[in-house]
Amino acid sequence: MRLIIDTDTAGDDCFSLLLAMKTPGVTLEAVTICNGNVDFDQQAENALATIEAAGLSGQVPVYLGARKPLLAEWEPAQMHGADGMSGANLPRARQRPEDQHAVDALIERIMAAPGEIEMIAQAPLTNLALAVTKEPRIAKALKHLWIMGGTDNSVGNVTPCAEFNFYVDPEAAEIVFRAGFDITVSTWTLTMRASTFDADQLARLDALETPLSEFYRKVSDTPRKVALERYGRVICTHPDTLTCACAIDPSIIRAARPAVVRIETAGKITRGFSAMHPAKLGARWPEYHDNARIIEDADNTAFFAMLERAFSA
Repeated sequence: MRLIIDTDTAGDDCFSLLLAMKTPGVTLEAVTICNGNVDFDQQAENALATIEAAGLSGQVPVYLGARKPLLAEWEPAQMHGADGMSGANLPRARQRPEDQHAVDALIERIMAAPGEIEMIAQAPLTNLALAVTKEPRIAKALKHLWIMGGTDNSVGNVTPCAEFNFYVDPEAAEIVFRAGFDITVSTWTLTMRASTFDADQLARLDALETPLSEFYRKVSDTPRKVALERYGRVICTHPDTLTCACAIDPSIIRAARPAVVRIETAGKITRGFSAMHPAKLGARWPEYHDNARIIEDADNTAFFAMLERAFSA
């Protein structure tokens, strides 16, 4: 599997990168950085530190992309601590970002290998929207696009109507969903159902006592504490990592359905809402062409086993 990950690297984004880098048969060919979770330059440092933790320093190029959304002001997430890494104080990585802009790197790499590269978009979709606007042919040249974002017509994690990635840059999301990519969406709705590890699972990962399990423990510390305050129990959610797991091993997907996905860009209260219509209504919006598959359920046990194997290395 040839893979590119577009990321706003903090917390769970790092674990998705690790899963891709530590799974046999997967080649993480590039990482592109997009505005999102925390300060842009910090996100780049977090990605570089994660690559170094995986033992691949200098082998996975990191490209810097859009520092702000297309129209809106950037808003940070509130889940990962100021550095996005639970204050882990990781040493500065030796590897440095590439000079080429992420948008140009995406176009160049995808067009050089049509039908061969898959992409995980686990950040706001600004980079990809800019890339497909500059070179529309990438929509058909990309083998598959896996998006972590939105809600399945349910409650969001930033507002009652919106999940963070789509809320930060809904205009970009709307461009991407109309561009003609072959898309699978892993939503925030799925996160609470399938990507959450409970206290026993977290204890099993901590007990591995490998460098990667220690990296995981440090970086997931703040989300665990926030979960305890919010839900009264220690859990950790992994929306980005679950998306990566489903891309690597689609057998983890238990249920999915075709849909027409439209993104609300104008509403004051509903900005960033992802309307996921039944595919049979696609004729009403022909410009979307039944434009996505929505993951409805995934195998948490198999997902956990994948991450446990990766962190055992």
